[in-house]
Amino acid sequence: MEFTKKDILDMESLSVDEIALILNTAKRMKEVSERPVKKVPTLRGKTVVLFFYEPSTRTRISFDIAAKRLSADSLSISGSSSSMVKGETLTDTVRNLEAMSPDVIVLRHSSAGAPHMLARLVKPSIINAGDGMHAHPTQSLLDLMTVMENKGSINGLRIAIIGDISHSRVARSNIVGFTKMGAKVVLAGPLTMIPKGIEALGASVADNADDAVCGADVIMMLRIQKERQKSNLFPTEREYSKVYGLTKKRVKRAGSDVLIMHPGPVNRGVEIAPEVADGPYSIILDQVTNGVAIRMAILYLITSVSDSRRHAEC
Repeated sequence: MEFTKKDILDMESLSVDEIALILNTAKRMKEVSERPVKKVPTLRGKTVVLFFYEPSTRTRISFDIAAKRLSADSLSISGSSSSMVKGETLTDTVRNLEAMSPDVIVLRHSSAGAPHMLARLVKPSIINAGDGMHAHPTQSLLDLMTVMENKGSINGLRIAIIGDISHSRVARSNIVGFTKMGAKVVLAGPLTMIPKGIEALGASVADNADDAVCGADVIMMLRIQKERQKSNLFPTEREYSKVYGLTKKRVKRAGSDVLIMHPGPVNRGVEIAPEVADGPYSIILDQVTNGVAIRMAILYLITSVSDSRRHAEC
């Protein structure tokens, strides 16, 4: 099929066929990263702006590497290094960026819906690299890719997501992404970290972590996002680790070939034991590797859309 999306904003707006196209394209892009010379001229002459209003390591660097491996020009700015510290609005900042004719703007912002608003206002393609507690579509896509590589298919799998669900855009995007591809998603965490109505996205909520991981094909652990919490939502980290942390003992309740995932950054000894994070079932670093391939695929696909539209206008 032909990809027709100008922007990548959330998992809800992607169809099953579009997700499959992105994953298949990423599979081909991954081969580029395995070559001695990790570069192709595919996006030569294109400009990608990485605008990260919130801190990031994996997402920002993987987008930067993805752009460079496709021969695009990339530049990175942050909220603290932009004129927003002088009072300029996000809209004015991005419109000034637009005036310099970039092809793609990758945006991470603390406000939910910021990428969606800008996608309606500017001509460059907008890629949502995480907006508040709302969505993180490229993380979900790389998680789908990693599971599919290891399991062959997503349909019928039991995916357990455990931790701070309330503050996790990764959890929300993965609930939508995995259920669209036929998996059953089960959530667990302190009641103070399970948002009301989360089942509407297609997941079920287990009474405790042991029930969630029972028979699971994939266990995804989430970081406690203290920076987004306005009050203490659990007694102590030690108690949290005991009740919800992923230990070797808890892993044994899952399937014999269970996959252990984490979107990072990992707080070792809190949500996941070090021996589990580094254990034989862990595919955490595979997620990081596939992040580059997914972001290469998305940059390639959405710039192809802009090129075809430009030719059509001519």
